[in-house]
Amino acid sequence: MLAVRDRQDRAAFAALFDHYAPRVKGMLIRQNCSHGQADEIVQDVMLTVWRKAAQFDPERAQVSAWIYQIARNRHIDVIRKESRPMPEELAHEPDNEPDASQILGMEQEAARLKEALARLKPAQREMIEAAYLGDLSHRELSEQTGLPLGTIKSRIRLGLDKLRHELKGMRAE
Repeated sequence: MLAVRDRQDRAAFAALFDHYAPRVKGMLIRQNCSHGQADEIVQDVMLTVWRKAAQFDPERAQVSAWIYQIARNRHIDVIRKESRPMPEELAHEPDNEPDASQILGMEQEAARLKEALARLKPAQREMIEAAYLGDLSHRELSEQTGLPLGTIKSRIRLGLDKLRHELKGMRAE
C-alpha cells in the first residue's frame, strides 16, 4: 500500500487488488449483496483505494481495515440509494394513464416546485438537485464538492424544510 501511496506503483496496486478484491467481494456477499452488485462495489472500492491512496495513514489503520471500511461505507451508500422512497406522483399504476386534468395538475405542481427551488439559497438548491435529480448519495456529494458530510446533510435538510414550508403554503392557495 505504501508503494501505491508514495509512488503510484501500478504493480503494487495490482497485487493489492488481487489480494483484497476477492475478500471484499466475499464480505459483501455474506452481507446479502448480489454477485453483480458486489462486483460493482468492489470495482468502486478498489478505484477509491487507487485515487485516495495518499490519504492512507498506516499509523491510523491497517490496510485491510482501511479497505474494508471503504467497502462497508460504499455498501451502505448503495443500500440507502436503493431504499429511497419513491415520490407518490411517480408511484402510479402504469395501466392508469393520467387524463388531461391530471397532466395539467402535475405540470402546475412541477412549476410550483421549480419556483420554490429557485427561491432556495444556491448552496441548498445545488445539494438538493444533485441528491434527488442527480441521484447522488450524500457521501458522493461530499467527495465531489470537498465539503464535509455534515455540511451536505445540513444543506439538504434545511433546503427540504424550506421547500416543504413553501409548497404547503402554495397548496392552500
